[in-house]
Amino acid sequence: MEDLKVYLQKIEGNEDIPLPSYMTEGAAGVDLSAAIMQKVLLKKNKRMLFPTGIKIALPVGYEAQIRPRSGLALKHGVTVLNTPGTIDSDYRGEIKVILINLGENSFEINRGDRIAHMVIQRYQTVQFIESDALPSTERNEGGFGHTGL
Repeated sequence: MEDLKVYLQKIEGNEDIPLPSYMTEGAAGVDLSAAIMQKVLLKKNKRMLFPTGIKIALPVGYEAQIRPRSGLALKHGVTVLNTPGTIDSDYRGEIKVILINLGENSFEINRGDRIAHMVIQRYQTVQFIESDALPSTERNEGGFGHTGL
């Protein structure tokens, strides 16, 4: 399988920020780093927008999903607030990550710290067709918990 080529631009002043990279051979997501100028103390129950110092150009038909890092979530309660966040193929601005601290203590974030994962996915656009009726299924309108606990 041939790798998808995604053009990336570092924002001036962020030459020291690591490029997004896969940490293992089987990883689905690359790590994104905080491009903050000085350390930030993310207090418990607070959210903040973190720059990554990069812009990307995705081909049409692809999106970038911004997801939490499991270690930050488990060990510190720090997660991506709008997970997964979506970077559309026509967006050319800086990628930024909304982090929230749901942990018991404040959490320190330093320049270059790995703060989130980015996964590139294909997507399909659809054409919605208004209809007076939908085909029935066994489930029909059964909603939350309709099959039991």
